Amino acid sequence: MLQSLSGYRLNRKTSMKDQVYALLRQFILTGKISPGELIDEKLIASYLGISRTPVREAVRKLSSEHLVDVVAQSATRVSQLELKAIEEAYLIRRALEMESAAQASQAMTQEHADTLASIIQRHTSAIERQQFARAIDIDDEFHRAIAMISELERLWESIEVAKAQLDRCRHIMLPRVGQAEKTIAQHRAILRALKSGDPVRARKAMQSHLDYAYKSAVRMLKASDLHFPIAPKPGGRARKN
Repeated sequence: MLQSLSGYRLNRKTSMKDQVYALLRQFILTGKISPGELIDEKLIASYLGISRTPVREAVRKLSSEHLVDVVAQSATRVSQLELKAIEEAYLIRRALEMESAAQASQAMTQEHADTLASIIQRHTSAIERQQFARAIDIDDEFHRAIAMISELERLWESIEVAKAQLDRCRHIMLPRVGQAEKTIAQHRAILRALKSGDPVRARKAMQSHLDYAYKSAVRMLKASDLHFPIAPKPGGRARKN
């Protein structure tokens, strides 16, 4: 992870804490920092050429999102992937995004439809070029655009926090034959539902999409070589299931 920080330059005109938080969060979500890996605040500060304070503040915020585990007087490590945490993230995201789709269906214009269609086309192109990490970013852009149709920016901020554990899974699973193509087909179905102006249909299309993504992720992860620890009691060690 520290090698990835070498040469990275922060913008001294904006918040150091926010930049370090965004950087470390991205590294965790994309797997550049592995589950269980040590987060050494002193070394990170040294590599970035900053004081330890903004790093400590960034780690505290990551801890509040359950992306790192901070043990007092011990060590800070990237949290393990736990099936229960992934399920919880999915349930929260599904509830919020189903409402986001329902709201958007009532506010759709042709301009909105054209914007979403354009995002789907760029998503398709990224997949065809096997730019899978880029495809994930565009996938998020599609879901964010739906929230923005109804001007629900804070709703999207909540979704972004909630889906962090799911995002970690998405990067681990790349590339998976057929998965990306299925996502495109489901996004097109969501767009058709939004254009219909029917909030019930929009909710159902979004639910179907997110249900499929979650079930596929759990199935693939269980079939992988990853181990999912059962959350330990305070002071205890995680058990692997």
